Amino acid sequence: MTVDQNPSSGIRGWLFVLCRVLMVYQPASLAVSAATALNSMPSRGPKVLVAVAVRVLAAGISVAAGLALTNRHPQAVTIARVALFISAASDVFILTTSFYPNNRPPGDTPLYVAASLLFHGAWIAYLYRSRRVRATYELG
Repeated sequence: MTVDQNPSSGIRGWLFVLCRVLMVYQPASLAVSAATALNSMPSRGPKVLVAVAVRVLAAGISVAAGLALTNRHPQAVTIARVALFISAASDVFILTTSFYPNNRPPGDTPLYVAASLLFHGAWIAYLYRSRRVRATYELG
């Protein structure tokens, strides 16, 4: 019997993509948008700090979930599901309030909300249905 020395050896395909989305895309997206948001603080006031804090929390949980998935932590799938749910809630909050600056055309917000919910929902469905996820994390 051999012991797998590389904890991320089972992390391939869509599971690898999800790990990178959680660990790279979420913080990068936060960094780009937070710079713009913080520059708008004189006109929007301190409520923009609340919105940035919500995004920081969501990005932090996403990074933790990505690391847990990569390191094959026993609770990684649960953490990832929670991170995706929090990220979706954060997106809906940011998109539907005036706390965060945006340059969306009028009337396009519902499309952005739908796209965000579809994106996060697809990943959550993947975590529930994937055979690779079940095998990698030894889920029943």
